[in-house]
Amino acid sequence: MAQAVRESTTVAIVGGGVSGLTLAALLRKSGVDCVVLERLSRDYVEARQRAGLVEYRGIRMFREWDLEHLLGRFPAHNMLEIRVDGETRLFGADPYTSEYSAQLVPQQALVRNLIKDLLSNGGDLRFEAVDVTLHELGSARPVVRYTDGDGAAREIECDFVAGCDGDHGVSNASVPGDAVTAHTFDYGITWLTILADAPPPQYPLMATGQRGYAAQYFRGPATSRFYLQVDPADRPGDWPPERIWAELRHRLHCPDLPAGPITETEVFPLRALVREPMSYGRLYLLGDAAHVISPMGAKGMNLALYDAEVFATAVRDFTRTGDDSGLRAYSDTCLARTWRYQEWSHWQSDMIFGLCPANADPFRQRLARARFERALGTDAGVRAWAELWPGLI
Repeated sequence: MAQAVRESTTVAIVGGGVSGLTLAALLRKSGVDCVVLERLSRDYVEARQRAGLVEYRGIRMFREWDLEHLLGRFPAHNMLEIRVDGETRLFGADPYTSEYSAQLVPQQALVRNLIKDLLSNGGDLRFEAVDVTLHELGSARPVVRYTDGDGAAREIECDFVAGCDGDHGVSNASVPGDAVTAHTFDYGITWLTILADAPPPQYPLMATGQRGYAAQYFRGPATSRFYLQVDPADRPGDWPPERIWAELRHRLHCPDLPAGPITETEVFPLRALVREPMSYGRLYLLGDAAHVISPMGAKGMNLALYDAEVFATAVRDFTRTGDDSGLRAYSDTCLARTWRYQEWSHWQSDMIFGLCPANADPFRQRLARARFERALGTDAGVRAWAELWPGLI
């Protein structure tokens, strides 16, 4: 067997999604060397669909790091339309939120921009890196081993490993079970997600009623992402296009909703997960490797961006001055925001699903209606929305 090629860097980043690519961009802005390893091909990574809305805090982060151009030219506002049994209400139509706009950036568009920027500026991003294993995480110089696209064995010695490879990746699997606590929650709700060539709505749209939940979101000038609550036993094949469009028109209370080619469908259960702590030795977990959140609050990508900034800043300070306070505080700092966002997403999910007779008994439905009216009809409710939706706290 040929001897592995040995290399060295400051940060080895495992995973080329939003958290890993954003971290690489921030580290390079800080003058810190890094290598990004992604097991899939560039074509696949750039094409895969994920939810995306960059909150005000994220926009501010890209601007402050002189990376705002990576967000592209997509709509920015804080409006959200919710239809309950056909009655339309708007969140964000108030003076509190008008100053802090989110941006409807499709996640795959941000990923493509990050990849292009990284590669065009000399960044080290390696696709089709398979059989990744992490070693000596408790030492001062961990080692990442993998096989490259040509089948050659490689080793990267580094100061830190950033685990950005998702919930089922090698990074969190490398943490001993007794060194981490995984907090989980199952919402008992299953969604069918649909990507279609169909005109997006004016505002992000959610609807709930007798037959369950549905939603439509912007994914491009002529592309929409739809969601349908389905039976947990359903599979994509149970939902042919004719059934999908008929159900969307009914639940969205939009009989003239234009149909278009459906390019992707997937069934997934709504769940939440938080791993504590978000580090082990010289391994630091970012994004979905550390936490999974209900998509209802549009916070998953934003938590990944926050983790990337906190970790990049901590590594920058350590490499420049030897100050390790940011590294020591990384997990606690990120978990504080993670739990705030988990609470926000849980509150919103519980309210919206509770409004639907298919999900809740009459008592819970009335509680959900009271929450809904308070969020829209009181100064305190509106202010809470204005702080949490744009990511101000």
